[in-house]
Amino acid sequence: MTISKDKIRNVAIIAHVDHGKTTLVDGLLKQSRTFRDNQAEMEQTLIMDSMDQEHERGITITAKQTCVYYDGYKINIIDTPGHADFSGEVERTLNMADGVLLIVDAQEGPMPQTKFVLQKALALKLRPVVVINKIDKPAARIDEVKDEIESLFLELATDEAQLNYPIYYAIAREGRAGRTTTLDDDMHVIFEAIINDIPAPSVDTDSASAQLLVAALAADNYLGKYCIGKIFRGKLKKGESVKILQNDTTKTGKIEKIFVYRGLGKEEVPEAIAGDIVAITGVAEANIGDTIATGDNPEALPTIELEAPTLSIYIGPNTSPLKGREGEFTTSRQIAERLERELETNIALKIQPDGLGYKVSGRGELHLSVLIETMRREGYELEVGRPEVVYKIVDGVKCEPVEDLTIEVAPEYVGAVSQELGVRRAELVSQELTTSGTTRFVYHISTAALIGLRNSLLTATKGTVIMSSIPAGYQPADAKYKPERNGALISFETGTSTAYALDAAQARGTLYIPPQVPVYQGMIVGLSNKKDDLDINICREKQLTNMRTHASDGAIQLTPYTQLSLEQCLDFLLDDELLEVTPQSLRLRKRQLDPVKRKRENRVN
Repeated sequence: MTISKDKIRNVAIIAHVDHGKTTLVDGLLKQSRTFRDNQAEMEQTLIMDSMDQEHERGITITAKQTCVYYDGYKINIIDTPGHADFSGEVERTLNMADGVLLIVDAQEGPMPQTKFVLQKALALKLRPVVVINKIDKPAARIDEVKDEIESLFLELATDEAQLNYPIYYAIAREGRAGRTTTLDDDMHVIFEAIINDIPAPSVDTDSASAQLLVAALAADNYLGKYCIGKIFRGKLKKGESVKILQNDTTKTGKIEKIFVYRGLGKEEVPEAIAGDIVAITGVAEANIGDTIATGDNPEALPTIELEAPTLSIYIGPNTSPLKGREGEFTTSRQIAERLERELETNIALKIQPDGLGYKVSGRGELHLSVLIETMRREGYELEVGRPEVVYKIVDGVKCEPVEDLTIEVAPEYVGAVSQELGVRRAELVSQELTTSGTTRFVYHISTAALIGLRNSLLTATKGTVIMSSIPAGYQPADAKYKPERNGALISFETGTSTAYALDAAQARGTLYIPPQVPVYQGMIVGLSNKKDDLDINICREKQLTNMRTHASDGAIQLTPYTQLSLEQCLDFLLDDELLEVTPQSLRLRKRQLDPVKRKRENRVN
């Protein structure tokens, strides 16, 4: 179906984590009759979240494209992540949009990521439409949230026109929206807002030469690599020869197939016009940020500018005594190839060789842990070091990244939060009591001090803390923050853990392993009650004797062990420790496994 550029709308959905972006897209997909009544998608939620980790974590990790048709208009929708760690996804995909739907929770109001993604959108001159979602919450404060949104726009707007934004209201979970808080029975006003409030693409459809900026990549086993992006000028045709402009080099290619989006799938078309978002095959040499162009004098579009990484982590082949037992891909070469493939789509990452492995730099702890978890599920065995801050030289001064941290807790945990942030040398910017009765803190904190904070606060507040952070630039590097932690309980023997030995060890600290698991010398099996590391034998078995006593014949009662998540393991690590990651296990260990050599090295240091 041929459609003019005036009937095309390209809109990105942006918001803070858990404010309802993906749920709103669910409603748009279902109510545009994209699916048949008997299709399984009509009964699903979070349709656009396709990765297992997205469903498990409850967040959007990668930006997705979809398309719906409404009243003769073609609406290309881009569902973006809300977490600042995945801001690389936001930055590259906003280039395809002409406007944004800014979703704001009616109770929480604008949060740190709301500010972050809106700032990116307004800097690109995208037209904003505000949707205040979840207005059915008991603690919803709609009028206050509208005032907070107005203040945010006044702070971030780059021109006066951006201050004239329409506001709509919704309960995305129920598929209802309206111009006022009295909602309609469906979301037709959101479709009308996209059509009337967001402009058609400002592109040149009559030019003889075409331009497409590659904003995303995809692949399948049938057609190989897809280059996804918006056509900024002219037309692209199937079978047409093109130039691939990357930095100062020019390569050639030929378009094999052109696809446009419809619902969750793609449909092939013979040609596509400027303003549309397409996926093309046959140009495998192209990468994100490259321009695909036609004509005798092809011109490159401005490349996508990304913010620098703030955290790095060592990733290398597993070197533990248990290496090669649980993974399919174990060599340094296989890990290098996998990381190179990741660079094609995860453009916010940076990779450098580092000894046997690689120094991988990203936007934050979550950004890096998602990569590690993805590789683990694909069958890779790795060893991972402690996350470290990426410093930057500014005017000859060594500077470290800092972030604005927002924390919301119940009143009874205010003291615990203040104490923990004080230890980490965070600067309190503001503190206020919210209408829901919680206390909201805003801190200025170094990225180094942020490592491990989430798990510490979750423990201190019994899992009730809500926290998020956004980058806030750089400041001269202060004295390095050193995490304080008790010593580790370290296995002194190689073998299999026994209930008898663990029963004796549990008095020394908190155990991280159960009985009957393989352990090796130098493996960390728990957290000590004291500040120093403690080597213990957890493979010892009860000796059989003829002596019988009531006390010795009693059943062993082990305290349930603490099973750490991947993020908790990364937070646990100190500089002399590593995390062994396999498809089946997470094992903490010392870099130096031999206890005698380890103590000698500690004395030298």
